[in-house]
Amino acid sequence: MSLIFNHVSHQYDPDAAIPVLALKDVNLKIEDGGFYGLIGHTGSGKSTLVQHMNGLLKPTAGEIYYEGRDICDKDFDIKSLRHEVGLVFQYPEHQLFEATVFEDVCFGPKNMGLSKKDAELRAFEALTQVGLDAEYFYASPFELSGGQKRRVAIAGVLAMKPKILILDEPTAGLDPKGRDDILNQIKKLHDEQGITIVLVSHSMEDVANYVDTIIVMNKGEVMYNDSPKNVFTHVEELEAIGLAAPSVTYIMRALSAQGFDVDLTATTTREAADTIINALSDRM
Repeated sequence: MSLIFNHVSHQYDPDAAIPVLALKDVNLKIEDGGFYGLIGHTGSGKSTLVQHMNGLLKPTAGEIYYEGRDICDKDFDIKSLRHEVGLVFQYPEHQLFEATVFEDVCFGPKNMGLSKKDAELRAFEALTQVGLDAEYFYASPFELSGGQKRRVAIAGVLAMKPKILILDEPTAGLDPKGRDDILNQIKKLHDEQGITIVLVSHSMEDVANYVDTIIVMNKGEVMYNDSPKNVFTHVEELEAIGLAAPSVTYIMRALSAQGFDVDLTATTTREAADTIINALSDRM
């Protein structure tokens, strides 16, 4: 179920006197079952890239293949693509519009042509998967907290049983507990159901802790496409484009400068704790 970008470029205003490409010759493969983090400064092309993944935007040049078929072919079923490649926008209120949470989550399955009963079963399953308490199922979605709205928005996409789930800043504006709750639910979906995840985030800690592969966008181009350990060795290069490494990376560097034999590729707090304990043990 891979999604392949082949020399994809996108220009928002092709008639402009000076062309400005939002995407420039992007070559990328989203593998089945992967957990990807997508990072980049504002204007780097992240949002443009994810909107190409489910056909909301079409490339100005190049091809995008899903299951071996060019999504721009005239006979390609773009509606089916959007069922299988689900996109959850940064602001959940943009996706919520029905009178109750349950009706909102039923909308997608009904739009797919499912019966009322099957749509309701999918809605119940999806709301359970995102960990929303049943007491909120028949509340107005607009009366929920920010974190609860995020869960409902994710459930609305999950109810269509996508193979790829794209989440644009799903933790923006949430407190630390709300952020951890959402990310843990996303990881659970990935681990237990094998859903391919593309997580757009400004938090280096989040991508370091959860994803398998980081895609770094800069000026519309893919700058890095590698594991967190490899990407975060390029601290100076990331800082030069307005990004950073996780706090753990800077702590490891500071300890190394003080003569401690620590693992400079550690990116998570668990890895940092292990290497610091080992370094202290060596000194005893």
